[in-house]
Amino acid sequence: MPAPILDDISHRRYNPLRGTASGKPTRPLTDAAVSNWRGAQEAASKTTLPAYDPSCYLCPGNKRAQGDQNPKYESTFVFVNDYSAVKEEQAEYKEEDQNGSLSSRLLRAESVTGKCYVITFAPSHNLTLADLKPAEILPVIKTWTQIYTAHLSPNSLLAKVASATTLPPESHEGGNVARPNAQYRYMQIFENKGAAMGCSNPHPHGQIWTTTGMPEEPGLELEQLKKYRREQGGVNLLEDYAKLESEKQERVVFQNSAFLAVCPWWGTWPFEVMIVARQHKRAFVDFGDQDRMDLAEAIVEVTRRYDNLFETQFPYSMGIHQAPLEGTDAEIEASHFHIHFYPPLLRSATVRKFLVGYEMMAEPQRDITPEQAAARLRNCGGELYRKKL
Repeated sequence: MPAPILDDISHRRYNPLRGTASGKPTRPLTDAAVSNWRGAQEAASKTTLPAYDPSCYLCPGNKRAQGDQNPKYESTFVFVNDYSAVKEEQAEYKEEDQNGSLSSRLLRAESVTGKCYVITFAPSHNLTLADLKPAEILPVIKTWTQIYTAHLSPNSLLAKVASATTLPPESHEGGNVARPNAQYRYMQIFENKGAAMGCSNPHPHGQIWTTTGMPEEPGLELEQLKKYRREQGGVNLLEDYAKLESEKQERVVFQNSAFLAVCPWWGTWPFEVMIVARQHKRAFVDFGDQDRMDLAEAIVEVTRRYDNLFETQFPYSMGIHQAPLEGTDAEIEASHFHIHFYPPLLRSATVRKFLVGYEMMAEPQRDITPEQAAARLRNCGGELYRKKL
């Protein structure tokens, strides 16, 4: 166990994925203070959305903003985002050679191209990942795998195993995912759930962005993963971390044979969770059938416990980090599959955490420790609360 004094004093925790330390509990959560800390207590929220919404641009059979019509899909559905943040084709940009001027040193820019997709998780408008069974999330994972494989560089080490794990087109509906017209560097798969996280449409869906450059967050992590592997003689950082957390059990929320769901030692958000592969899995293409089922189970367990915690549709941003689409052998081998869940809710369905003031200008702070957060989430297992209403 961590020293008990850490529950009561300001302290910083090291984040090996960033190589930095940050955060202290600003309001330590002792057992005696739980009732006061919880804040407002709302009644359990019911789902009032219809299974089909004729005005929803993601529901089966409906028209989208640009006029394209969705098929009457029965599983997942993938299409190129009608309002893509990055596009495959755009005006060219090249910086002028300014011969070592201040502008060339300080005012630099580079063009970024890519391709953005939307993936619906289910045809029903009123469901979320927490409502689905693991078998119902399997098509989502298979579709993620197929899209990742379709964009994988043929020169990547992963291309050698990708052909054996490429999934058939029927794993998603609405047409095949066309290969991009360029080789992209990275693919970020993510979901924003809830209006608090900027999601404007409640239909269960996520996004996939592929870009020519390496985004900042996974890029920082990859540098630390390479550094650890280099310094530790080929040992993988997150494989070691999963082993350590599995032994200690202090921050574990859920585990099965292939994955560990843990409130990470360094977490910033109140109920932050990371799902991490227990063995070295570089990307989706390393998964077998049981790995995919175990991942589906882990996702259900995390999202259901989130909803049960405050008996509400728990908002979060979720993102998958895995090996880049194109990279050096060292980058591919150092990569380790994991998923971040960043939820904003702090004390109730309406009381959320804001990263402001000191947290913006200096470093993030925690309101509760990861150990306290994990204990509360462990106690939120079982049937989804709204199925009992």
